[in-house]
Amino acid sequence: MRTLDFSPLYRSVVGFDRLAQLLETATTESAGGYPPYNIERTDENAYRIELAVAGFKPKELNIEVKENLLTVEGHKAANDEPRRFLHRGLAERDFERRFQLADYVVVTEAKLADGLLSISLKRELPDALKPRRIDILTAPGSAPLIEGDKAA
Repeated sequence: MRTLDFSPLYRSVVGFDRLAQLLETATTESAGGYPPYNIERTDENAYRIELAVAGFKPKELNIEVKENLLTVEGHKAANDEPRRFLHRGLAERDFERRFQLADYVVVTEAKLADGLLSISLKRELPDALKPRRIDILTAPGSAPLIEGDKAA
C-alpha cells in the first residue's frame, strides 16, 4: 500500500488544515471495506447513501452526525447458538463507516428495508448565503421622459 506524506502541505499553507486532514483521512482509509455502499445524487441539493446491512436489525444500527461527520455503526448481537456452516458468505460482523459531510448538509431521514440502510441528506443553505435580487431605486423626477408622454 502506498502512503502519502502531507507534512510539507502543513508547512506551506495557513488556514487549510481541515482540507489537509480530509486528504490524509481519504488516503489512509481502506478503499473497499465492509459494508458496501452507494452514494447517489437524487436532486440538485439532495443525496442518498445506501449501505448493504443484510442481517442487521434497526436496534443493532446506530447513526450519528457530529461536526460534519456522519458515522454509521453496526453492532451484531451475540448469537450463542452453535451452527455448522458449509459455506459462510454473509458477514455478520460489527462495522463502523464514516462519511465527511460538506457544510450545511443535514440528514433528513434514515430507512431500513430489504437489507439496505438508506440515509437521505439535503444541503440547506441559510438565507444569508442564498442569492437574492436587489432592486435599483431611482429618485423621483429623475427618470427620463419618453417623448410620447410629454405634455402638450
